[in-house]
Amino acid sequence: MARILLADDDQATRDLVRRALESDGHQVDITQDGVEALETLTSASAAFQVLVSDVHMPGLDGIALAERAIAARPDLKLLLMSGFAEELERAEALKSQNLGVIIKPFTLEQVRAAVRALIA
Repeated sequence: MARILLADDDQATRDLVRRALESDGHQVDITQDGVEALETLTSASAAFQVLVSDVHMPGLDGIALAERAIAARPDLKLLLMSGFAEELERAEALKSQNLGVIIKPFTLEQVRAAVRALIA
């Protein structure tokens, strides 16, 4: 199973996604925003295979986080979550084969399936 970093400023969403992914056997580390997630990703001890991030967050948003994560770790798989179609259009500009998107609201099974597809 994968080690996953989850970045979302909404606690209810973090809890829901964490539970869904842990039920598949993944190890999930939680961050509350893009700045904290980037610091965690770039720390010497971080060994994440997947970054799951909300797009709409204060400070460093999910798209900017994804751009920096791809630059630092080109092998990192990314799943971006958003309820805003225009934000997901910005994500398409990232042009990474390791990128998936999921539209809110989503079910537990949808987020689990999206991560499974990324790491397959």
